[in-house]
Amino acid sequence: MQRLAPLGDTYQAGTLSGNPVAMASGITTLNLMIEESGWERLEQIGALVERSLLPVLKEASFPIHFVRAGSLFWMSFHDSAAPRTAESMSATAVQRYGALFHAMLDRGVYLPPSAYEACFLSLAHTSADVEQLTRALRSRSQP
Repeated sequence: MQRLAPLGDTYQAGTLSGNPVAMASGITTLNLMIEESGWERLEQIGALVERSLLPVLKEASFPIHFVRAGSLFWMSFHDSAAPRTAESMSATAVQRYGALFHAMLDRGVYLPPSAYEACFLSLAHTSADVEQLTRALRSRSQP
C-alpha cells in the first residue's frame, strides 16, 4: 500500500474501488456467472450476432470487417483489414461509422457513439435483440 499515492508513486482511482459493497457485488456476480454458465451463454449470443450480421455486412457497398471476441464485437469500416491501433483509423472509416450510428439510432438500436469503441453484449440480450439489430442493419443498407 505504500506504493499508492499520496505516499507512493502509483496513482490508483476508480468509482467504488475497494468499496466493500462493490467488492461483494463483484464476487456475487462472478459466482453467478459460474453457477449459471454465464460465459458460455455470452459466447452463444456473440456467435449468433456474428452469424446474423456477416451476411448483411457482405451486402454493404464498402468493406466492413466484423471482429469478435466472445461477447465483444466491432464493425470496422476500412478498405484493408481491421486496424490494430486507433492511429490507423481513417477519417472515411470514422465518417462511415458516424452515419451508421445515427441510422441505427433512428431504428431503435443504440451502438457505441464512436468508431473507436466496441459493442458489448450482456446476459440480458436475447435472440430477439439480435434479430432487431440484424433487421435495422439490413434496412440501413437498402435504399
